[in-house]
Amino acid sequence: MNLTKFNQSNGCDHSSCTERSVTPAVYILLYVCSAAVILLTVCGNLLVIISVLHFKQLHTPTNMLLLSLAVSDFLLGTLVMPPLLIWTIESCWIFGSDFCISFLLIGGIIMTVSIYNVALIAVDRYLALSNPFLYMSSISRRTMCIVVYSNWCVCITYMTTFYYFNGSFENSVMCPGKCLVIVNEVWSVINLVVLFIFPLSVIIILYTQVFVIAKKHATAIRELNNHTQPKTQKITSHSMKSERKAAKVLGILVSVFLVCLLPYYIYSLLGNVIELQTETLLKVVVVLHLNSTINPIIYALFYPWFRRCVKLIITQQIFLTDSELMDVLS
Repeated sequence: MNLTKFNQSNGCDHSSCTERSVTPAVYILLYVCSAAVILLTVCGNLLVIISVLHFKQLHTPTNMLLLSLAVSDFLLGTLVMPPLLIWTIESCWIFGSDFCISFLLIGGIIMTVSIYNVALIAVDRYLALSNPFLYMSSISRRTMCIVVYSNWCVCITYMTTFYYFNGSFENSVMCPGKCLVIVNEVWSVINLVVLFIFPLSVIIILYTQVFVIAKKHATAIRELNNHTQPKTQKITSHSMKSERKAAKVLGILVSVFLVCLLPYYIYSLLGNVIELQTETLLKVVVVLHLNSTINPIIYALFYPWFRRCVKLIITQQIFLTDSELMDVLS
């Protein structure tokens, strides 16, 4: 998440915070809805984290990516969404310049990690479907943990560098009642490529290939089902169905992510051409962050194992002896 502005004049319009024009009832309702969204984001992603970490059946390479995505969504819900929603409701940044710098940096890091988590999920599904035997023999949980760790390190390094070279640690421009950082045009182009064009291209290209492969698998499965299947063919058919189902569910997750992501980057492109209000940017950023709220809902709707895990967690059965060995996949 980058609340940025191009280096035009001094970057501030020196306007004071706009006064709240809503009734007290609506004002309270906005805060109640915001609290509900934050609670759903935090609790939903926390359930995903506990599920994947606790149950050994879920310790798969793909689930390591889902775990990383859930961690980034959880951090967004706890560290970024509360001040962002308060800022949106109040139409004024009330937390001071020091916290603004931390807010922008942390939000930028977490959002960058989320974007590349989704891109890595696309890569993972493509490799799993294009060559499943090679994938199972070469991609281990340890390998995927290294990939996830490297992703976090690279994203932290990039966003720290981005804000450092835009001077946000030394002479950041904080408009009255706003939390914006001046971005020079060179870094704005770099940021657009790194955070939007490149990962979006990877996601679209690979998922196009995934659905082409999944269609071929569906045809192959139908042909297998039309004949008497030896045991090995049945196993192959079941494996192909499982991979196709995983690709479908993760395709939905990726599609929702893109729907939430596109308005922000469309705004970013339009912001170079016409002057848009900060309030409009805040609403677009809120839509972007709602993806973190929606992801656990997608898991609950399409992953039976997640629903079983939530039931075991809520009923406190995870505290039983050897509960990590419970069957949550069947």
